[in-house]
Amino acid sequence: MSDSSSSVETSSSPAVTTDSERAPEGQPEVPGAQQEAGGAPKERVRQLEEEGDIAADYLEELLDIADLDGDLDIDVEGDRAAISVVGGELSQLVGPNGEVLEALQEITRLAVYRETGERSRLMLDVAGFRAARRAVLEKRGAEAVTQVRASGQSLRLEPMTPFERKVVHDAVAAAGLTSESEGVEPGRCVVVQPA
Repeated sequence: MSDSSSSVETSSSPAVTTDSERAPEGQPEVPGAQQEAGGAPKERVRQLEEEGDIAADYLEELLDIADLDGDLDIDVEGDRAAISVVGGELSQLVGPNGEVLEALQEITRLAVYRETGERSRLMLDVAGFRAARRAVLEKRGAEAVTQVRASGQSLRLEPMTPFERKVVHDAVAAAGLTSESEGVEPGRCVVVQPA
């Protein structure tokens, strides 16, 4: 939908429930359900592991077709499956500014959806690109917090992908300030608010 008005994502202090802490769409929250060490109910962890297996099978086929070498690590991080592809020369799967990686993540999510019938929030990393980017963004979030505290004024950051905005929102919330996303993709930005 191409709406010229901007929608807003918000993130506040860590005491507030975030999207990553809520039950996924279509999944009821189950009070008192058996929990794994990470806090997710055992059934949900099993579903996420299944998502990871489906995604890994899809990515292995893709790597074979592209004649690329890579090892896959499957994990569950919070309330999402996470896959890392490491080894070999994989930069072509990342692309400039991670654009190919974003597209690859989306088609992998579609492959999972095709098998499960449920929308996936799977996170894909290739050659450590997202891990390195996360470190840079956490630092950028901390710098923004320092600037906002010093000036007492809100600060609009550069446009970011949804993954990048989430990392910055989390860094800002951890520092005790609030932030929101404003604008329309691909120009959607994080705005850090003073206390």
